Amino acid sequence: MNDTPACPHPAAPESAPELFTWEFATDPYPAYAWLREHRPVHRTALPSGVEAWLVTRYGDARQALADTRLSKDPANHAGSAAAKGKTGIPGERKAELMTHLLNIDPPDHTRLRRLVSKAFTPRRVAEFAPRVQELTDRLIDGFVEKGEADLIHDFAFPLPIYAICDLLGVPREDQDDFRDWAGMMIRHGGGPRGGVARSVKKMRGYLAELIHRKRENPGDDLISGLIRASDHGEHLTENEAAAMAFILLFAGFETTVNLIGNGTYALLRHPEQRARLEESLAAGESALLATGIEELLRFDGPVELATWRYATEALTLGGQEIAAGDPVLVVLAAADRDPERFTDPDTLDLSRSDNQHLGYGHGIHYCLGAPLARLEGQAAVATLLKRLPGLRLAAEPADLRWRGGLIMRGLRTLPVEFEPGRRLGEGDTLSPL
Repeated sequence: MNDTPACPHPAAPESAPELFTWEFATDPYPAYAWLREHRPVHRTALPSGVEAWLVTRYGDARQALADTRLSKDPANHAGSAAAKGKTGIPGERKAELMTHLLNIDPPDHTRLRRLVSKAFTPRRVAEFAPRVQELTDRLIDGFVEKGEADLIHDFAFPLPIYAICDLLGVPREDQDDFRDWAGMMIRHGGGPRGGVARSVKKMRGYLAELIHRKRENPGDDLISGLIRASDHGEHLTENEAAAMAFILLFAGFETTVNLIGNGTYALLRHPEQRARLEESLAAGESALLATGIEELLRFDGPVELATWRYATEALTLGGQEIAAGDPVLVVLAAADRDPERFTDPDTLDLSRSDNQHLGYGHGIHYCLGAPLARLEGQAAVATLLKRLPGLRLAAEPADLRWRGGLIMRGLRTLPVEFEPGRRLGEGDTLSPL
């Protein structure tokens, strides 16, 4: 099909919606619905000035995510040096953190993913569950007696930071520094790239020092495992080890912040679904929690656009010709609301069973940390609903602000109120999933 409108100046209902405004950030789904119907593969100028193709239909998105002609390597971007500097994570190039899973293709991608995937096996993630629950309850203890909280700042943000730091092997005394750097990355995510780049530089310096310390005194953690692999002939350079640790932190925390934040917000806006889940949890059931987290990922997921891809040759996608070197961005948020794939896609249904959403991607770049993110999401949502009775928004939805930025979708704050409770004592059993 040809995505060019029938006339050069279409009538108002057919005119393309304005993208990437603050109004769009609040609710991008009507604009994505228009694009799916009228311009499913759409070339647009991004806020940075870089032009890219947006892929919005589920079928096209799934194809693009697995298409080997779409490279993750920024070297395949045909744009100018200035344009290339406006893609990817700010500061990663200068900090020599480019050789990570989001920027490379096979065979290097295959080699590095195999090394790090050992940390995310079902067994390793299951072993980590008690620590996630401990962190969840400890954070809730920090505000449960007050009857109010900002669930982003007080809960959704620190939980995955501390969890991924534990997994990487960052000492407890250093984890607050990581929290500060990650906070700067989130706060500056929608603004000038320099703010993020400064945090990346600080993190890079710390990782170099930590890798040196782990080489001297290895432990049972991910960074030590990467070092052992390189020492046993896996050809992992110091830059690769640092880049891998960096991207696991960078990609691993903000996605989970947004899963918890967006998911809790959706439940508070859909009281009938929230009540169903509360009743299920009170009955000691886990099935609705599991399907519910998948539905929250589909309905308003943490990753709005998949990370950058570049056409290595001229190709056709969704009937649209794409030139070699052109950037392509798969709009996961649009694909996961496609009525051609999902029944009643704009309806939140926690028991939805046919739910092959793309919230964590598809193909060889499928999110490596998805099992851990699901564990954290389930622990967070279940424990919030159990320990904070009467949980409700403490602000009008129209007054909430969403963070700017291209790839991630998440709230800046989520103020809530609830019936004050008590902290867990030493003899208390941690809240079960």
